[in-house]
Amino acid sequence: MLLKTLAIAALLLFQSNKPAPGFTLKDAQGHEVSLAGYKGKVVLLNFWATWCVGCKQEIPWFMDFQTKYKPDGLEVLGVSLDDEGWKVLKPYLGEHPMNYTVVLGNDHIADLYGGVDALPTTLLIDRQGNIASTHTGVVDQTTVEKELQDLLRSK
Repeated sequence: MLLKTLAIAALLLFQSNKPAPGFTLKDAQGHEVSLAGYKGKVVLLNFWATWCVGCKQEIPWFMDFQTKYKPDGLEVLGVSLDDEGWKVLKPYLGEHPMNYTVVLGNDHIADLYGGVDALPTTLLIDRQGNIASTHTGVVDQTTVEKELQDLLRSK
C-alpha cells in the first residue's frame, strides 16, 4: 500500500508544472470548448460524474469559487466522465444547474491526463497553461482555495 501511495505521489509531482494537455469538447448546447481558450486564466479543471458522491460534495464549493474569483481570472471547467454521456448528463444539469462550464469527456481525455483512475480528480492550471497541482479524491476546500488565491495573485 505504501508503494502504491508513493507511486501515485510521484506521478502527481511529475505532472505538476507540465503543460496541461489541450482538448476540445462539447458543452450541453453543442458548443465546442477548448482548454486553449482559457489561456491567461487560472483554471480549476474537475473530472467528475453524476453518480459520484464526492463530486456532488465538491460542486457547491467550485460554484462558490467561480463566483468569488471569476473577476480575478478564475474559470472552473467540469469534465463529466459519465459513460452514458449526455443521456444522463443533460437531465442532471437541468436539475442541478452549475455556474461554470461543463463538457462531456471521454477515455481519451482521461488518458491525456495520465489516466483519471478516481473521481473526483481536480487539477489547478496556472495562467501559462501549466498544471500547478493535482488532487485525487474529494479536495480539501481550504487548501484548494489557498492554492487558487496564490495562482490568481501570480500574473
